[in-house]
Amino acid sequence: MKLLEGKTALITGASRGIGKGIAQVYANHGANVAFTYSSSEAPALELEKELLALGVQAKAYKSNAASFQESQDLVVQVVEDFGTVDILINNAGITKDNLLMRISEEDFDQVIEVNLKSVFNMTKAVQRTMLKKRSGSIINMSSIVGVKGNAGQTNYAASKAGMIGFSKSVALELGSRNIRCNSIAPGFIETEMTGKLNEEVVQGWRDAIPLKRGGSPEDVANACVFLGSDLSTYVTGQTLNVDGGMLT
Repeated sequence: MKLLEGKTALITGASRGIGKGIAQVYANHGANVAFTYSSSEAPALELEKELLALGVQAKAYKSNAASFQESQDLVVQVVEDFGTVDILINNAGITKDNLLMRISEEDFDQVIEVNLKSVFNMTKAVQRTMLKKRSGSIINMSSIVGVKGNAGQTNYAASKAGMIGFSKSVALELGSRNIRCNSIAPGFIETEMTGKLNEEVVQGWRDAIPLKRGGSPEDVANACVFLGSDLSTYVTGQTLNVDGGMLT
């Protein structure tokens, strides 16, 4: 059963990792997928080809979600190419980890700009399209670090906690127009980035998780399918922890 048949999704930062997993699972559920990348052009075009082979409309766009103007231009272009945007997934994000005493102002600002301001930029850009048709689902990729904090990640935690507050406020503002806004807070998700870490350290993390494993991009993507589909038409302003029980 294809839960997203006929819907158009716009996903930021989808050339690898969680974003790529969401794009693949969305296309398998029948969604047309517009997605952005910042620098990895070859993997982005490869993914575009892969999604098109699934029989849906798909297109990769080079765009910086941290730029207000680029976000506006992107949505205009996507609406022109796809006709509409039904689902926005704000997934673009970076880390610049360091202890507070060592973190530079530049590293703090950059993480807030890419992770949090991008959510403002993109949500504002799609708002008009969704208001016009009086429907839409906005999904913001937060993190359990935004829920509970983490030493060495003050900038990242602040950006991800900010996304949760932003989502709840948007849910309150746009609920009467049938536009929903929710956050997903992934825990330890195994991607190509974590594949480069020390296996012993990673196993230690797995052992500390109640389900005894790291999550996969598909685990997060399936939660996005729920929040993007008509299965969740009465769910808004929520934060869904996809963390194997870490915060239990």
